[in-house]
Amino acid sequence: MFKAVVICLSDKGYRGEREDKSSQVIIEILEKNNFEVVENILLPDDYYLLKHALREICDSKAADLILTTGGTGFSKRDITPEATLEVIEKAVPGIPEAIRAYSMTITKRAMLSRAVAGIRNDTLIINMPGSPKAVKESLEYIMSSLHHGLEILKGQASECATDSNKL
Repeated sequence: MFKAVVICLSDKGYRGEREDKSSQVIIEILEKNNFEVVENILLPDDYYLLKHALREICDSKAADLILTTGGTGFSKRDITPEATLEVIEKAVPGIPEAIRAYSMTITKRAMLSRAVAGIRNDTLIINMPGSPKAVKESLEYIMSSLHHGLEILKGQASECATDSNKL
């Protein structure tokens, strides 16, 4: 069972002005797919707070996967990709590319996502959309490949060459 941390970036959510529904969607999907959600964090859109949280989780090996939600748009306060890029050691561009490509079949606005993904130590970090609907669609789309990627990252699998229809 993989361990996961969910981090929601939302100024309004942090101030109690908006309910964080996206994190709950993520947690439900992760738990259905045999992940143990060890922490659910709500932060304001703050570059330094996010960067510190990501580093602390990755460096303490508290989680195999960190999913962020929110902060990937064009607003001046949207800093999630920049903080993530500052922390990761290896970029994993295929994940956000796949999410954007799939999401473009649903809405053209998917092209406005600046989400990134990458690895620090043995932890995979993925920036997810902020809306509950987009988070559900995106996470369900990548889930089977996500399991395989984490198995390889953790040394539990060594073969990447498989029939792409099974992924």
